[in-house]
Amino acid sequence: MKFFIDTANLSEIAEAQALGVLDGVTTNPSLMAKEGITGKDNILKHYLAICNIVDGDVSAEVIATDFEGMVREGEELAALHPQIVVKLPMISDGVKACKYFSDKGIRTNVTLVFSVGQALLAAKAGATYVSPFLGRLDDICTDGMGLIAEIRQVYDNYDFQTQILSASVRNTMHVVNCAKLGSDVMTGPLSSITGLLKHPLTDSGLAQFLADYQKGN
Repeated sequence: MKFFIDTANLSEIAEAQALGVLDGVTTNPSLMAKEGITGKDNILKHYLAICNIVDGDVSAEVIATDFEGMVREGEELAALHPQIVVKLPMISDGVKACKYFSDKGIRTNVTLVFSVGQALLAAKAGATYVSPFLGRLDDICTDGMGLIAEIRQVYDNYDFQTQILSASVRNTMHVVNCAKLGSDVMTGPLSSITGLLKHPLTDSGLAQFLADYQKGN
């Protein structure tokens, strides 16, 4: 399973990259705004800065909600850097734009997916990635992991090449369960990745090893 980090914070991206397990980055307008990145030119420069840190794919989201606007923005984003993946919303014109980009060999990430039917449409349109938001489903007492499992089954039934990018990951158990279910990618905050390092027996075992070493040396 690929590990993506869901942020626009360059320091967090660099920390995840330094760990040696980062495969890509996802961003959205909310994450950009959180970092104080506003204005088209600044946003495009920030995408380039992210691409210069990470080796893998960087999802860059369009703002337009109409087909022509998505095509215009998406082509500009795709031309920005080879690592850029055009992020499109799961709406009618977003599916049309996904098919347009797929036919032109431009990679896409269809986002804000909350049902198997939406994931099926994205795959039919040739999406590179589909992003089901499992954490947001959990927030409203709906089984986010169940959705990941259902999408995996449908994609395997028909050998769709679209990758399941489990988004809105909130914690380490989300990460582990996504891996169990066969999600191709997970994206979440830095804490969801670094949290996997932690176990009290690791800490106590290391402390004991070091204490024993000190006794004899």
